[in-house]
Amino acid sequence: MQSLSAFRKALLGWYERHKRDLPWRGTRNAYHIWVSEIMLQQTRVAAVIPYYERFLARFPDPPSLAAAPEADVLAAWAGLGYYSRARNLQRAAAAVTGAGEFPRAFDEIRALAGVGDYTAAAIASIAFDLPHAVLDGNVMRVLSRLDNDFSDIAAGKTRRRFQQRAQQLLHPSQPAAYNQAIMELGATVCLPKDPQCLLCPVSGWCEARRLGTQPRLPVKGRRQASLKVERAVLIIERNGRLLVWLRNHDSKLKGFYELPELEHLPSARPGPPVGEFRHSITNHQYRFTVHRATVKDVPEGFLWIAKADLSRLPVSTTTRKALACAAGSDSRVTKPPSRTNPD
Repeated sequence: MQSLSAFRKALLGWYERHKRDLPWRGTRNAYHIWVSEIMLQQTRVAAVIPYYERFLARFPDPPSLAAAPEADVLAAWAGLGYYSRARNLQRAAAAVTGAGEFPRAFDEIRALAGVGDYTAAAIASIAFDLPHAVLDGNVMRVLSRLDNDFSDIAAGKTRRRFQQRAQQLLHPSQPAAYNQAIMELGATVCLPKDPQCLLCPVSGWCEARRLGTQPRLPVKGRRQASLKVERAVLIIERNGRLLVWLRNHDSKLKGFYELPELEHLPSARPGPPVGEFRHSITNHQYRFTVHRATVKDVPEGFLWIAKADLSRLPVSTTTRKALACAAGSDSRVTKPPSRTNPD
């Protein structure tokens, strides 16, 4: 690339003028940056913001997070998905608390539970100005277009080469600003399906734009076909209490309360569907129907919980969606008819 210093200057100048006002920007607090980076893994920025603010209000530092009951941590995380992130965050908080301070070296940060190369580079550069380049999906898209590189970004050898390229481009004396700038460029301008090349501050360095190949980049490995699954959940109430079960076996949702399904309660008598919703997990596409139901005998392992208590418990996203469906159905049924003017 010609004029690397000019490239860095253009990118950093654009970032200073156009960066989004996000709550984790403008801080060098390594714990805050760490929480934001873990939450942002496979999760949209808009969805993360309220969780980030509530989480830090509840757990303002590593000792408070380490000392909290796991159920409280999961409840604060409920709805973000990928709950191993929350468990690893708490495990790592215990290690940080035991060490007496947040680690400041890349390898020590990388050794924390749930922290990979990208997250370690983000924390090291943003919190401590260490010269480690980040490489996430946004950055790989930018790099593939800058170099007109048609290599499969799902391949390990491509990622390793892209990591070297990212390190070459990194501003050695401004790694925090540079890393955030190139990620911001991918998130807001160098978009997957509709790159905004006319707004790009570094379009003059982009080989893909010069050749007109930017819509075809990056190249990704063939995706696994989605699996469509039909499931039904049951809402069973008695004396103002809701029947739920607690996942206590080894699964990603261990420790979460969920509504039962017909397979859990074969003796239940479901009524007509009161709603339906869709839910996606990796390559599984679920379609849930929601039924009010009754049951005479409740097997061991099920609990009756007051609805008001659900807000302080870890409740799965599908359970929240099912209850919202039922509430919407109730409001439609009980809503009084609109008054019309007889004249």
